[in-house]
Amino acid sequence: MLHRSRRLLSSVVLASTTFFALPLLAAPGSQPDSPLLNAMSTELHRAVTSLGAPSAGKADDDSQPAPYFVSYDAHDLSTVSITAQQGALLGDDAANNRVVDVVIRVGSPALDNTHGQHRASAITTVPLPLADDQEALARSLWYATNAGYGKALQTYLQVKTETGVRADEEDKSPDFSKDTAQTALQAPAPSLSVNRAAWGERLRALSAVFREYPHVYTNFVMMTAQSETGYFVSSEGAKVVTPHQLARVVVFASTRADDGMDLFRAQTFEARTAAELPSQKEMEAAMHKLGASLEDLRKAPVTQPYDGPALLSGRAAAVFFHEVLGHRLEGQRQRGDQEGQTFTKDIGKAILPPFLSVADDPTMATFDGTYLSGYYSYDDEGQRAERVALIQDGVLKTFLMSRLPIASFASSNGHGRAQIGLMPTGRQGNLIVSSTKTVPDKELRQMLIDEAKKQNKPYGLYFDDISSGFAVTNRAAPQAFQVIPLVVYRVYTDGRPDELVRGVSIVGTPQAALTRIVATGNHPEIFNGECGAESGSIPVSAIAPAMLVSEIETQRQEQGTARPPILPPPTAVSTAAPEVHE
Repeated sequence: MLHRSRRLLSSVVLASTTFFALPLLAAPGSQPDSPLLNAMSTELHRAVTSLGAPSAGKADDDSQPAPYFVSYDAHDLSTVSITAQQGALLGDDAANNRVVDVVIRVGSPALDNTHGQHRASAITTVPLPLADDQEALARSLWYATNAGYGKALQTYLQVKTETGVRADEEDKSPDFSKDTAQTALQAPAPSLSVNRAAWGERLRALSAVFREYPHVYTNFVMMTAQSETGYFVSSEGAKVVTPHQLARVVVFASTRADDGMDLFRAQTFEARTAAELPSQKEMEAAMHKLGASLEDLRKAPVTQPYDGPALLSGRAAAVFFHEVLGHRLEGQRQRGDQEGQTFTKDIGKAILPPFLSVADDPTMATFDGTYLSGYYSYDDEGQRAERVALIQDGVLKTFLMSRLPIASFASSNGHGRAQIGLMPTGRQGNLIVSSTKTVPDKELRQMLIDEAKKQNKPYGLYFDDISSGFAVTNRAAPQAFQVIPLVVYRVYTDGRPDELVRGVSIVGTPQAALTRIVATGNHPEIFNGECGAESGSIPVSAIAPAMLVSEIETQRQEQGTARPPILPPPTAVSTAAPEVHE
């Protein structure tokens, strides 16, 4: 709802591809003493041994049971964010933040305060002092723990009442899994180093490129860089320190057609650090492509509803799989009265053609030289990240699991993820689609034309770029998806040149769409981005080759009624972009 394989992709797909996994542990002796980690460990021990214990002179009180699980998940984060628009800076900010999620579970793993719709009752989030003042840190943790314990107690009483009057649930799995507590003290993330003045000039130059395209009415270019160290301790004995770095340039530009349809293009560049982002020349070339594409799009004809063969580029296929399949393989979607449970009963059954396999491997840091947003070494519940083979040769094998068990899957596989302040759930990291039925792009295009002729269609559709989409997984609504393409062409069977069209929206149901994949290309492509769901916005990646689908359904997007600007843009004093020295 648009957030690394050891040996995942077939030899055919990996023929010209390399990947790199970052080391999980720092060298012995490289972990400096951490006042924050010490304060967390000390206060956690005090909380566990004190909460629920009888007060002096009082007998044990069953109305205040001791928590059976407590964890502290702190984030020490430095960020830089610079934004430009129309060739000028909009913002240049740097910040340091510390925050902690305190999770408290009361009851037992079989039934606790997080049951059903009450998962949020376990978490309390507070800011922490930036200074390494152990007493100040301890008092902040103490206050959050007390608040969290009171909330957990109240909700646990409510849960016990509800379970006594409700009908039996379909899935009677426990509320918390029994997993091995991890210990991994990695070196903290390095200090954030960004030449803000130089990057300000680079972003000004990038946004100024759009001045050359008179119908690109709005644009912004944003660079964000972050250096984060996560600290996780739990009453089970877990102690995990994990570094994370990410730098990203996000570009957005939009126009409006004469008939009122709003159109946009977007592009993202990812790297571990700002210094590793692509060159200015490469990014400026991408800006020109986006600007020219928008000028072409606003003049393109509006598509009509379509049902027929289609070809998705690798990037488009990656987004398609993330939305249509990936969300439905997240563990928590297999239990609960509200979930559609599309594939819950399909373990051991074929849900894809036999030449396709799908895995999620967050331990892969790069793919073919490109940094992957979905990389992490430990998840947000302190569990080691794992490569998970979800589908092998078309057959469903398992789901993406947090520490929320489901029938037949009682343990986490390192995919418990969440935005700060929200409870982790099973989420995608790096979703990777591999194929044993690959053909070159030219041959795949001819297969599209042949399939369109076979179906007596005048053309097939080629989806070059896709923005985002959403997948409905709640059983109260149809189990459908919608994906929004940005660049779509009609590929005619009579040899006419391809025709750019606009206003296309891909719709359908997953079980029908996924079984109609006929063949794939031999060159995987990457989608990096952010994914939003009930546990918040997290970085994710998806990798897939181009895919030929025998049948796909599209509908028209919302039209819009506003006119393009009546007043023409001001006469440019100079259309030249600012000079940049890298």
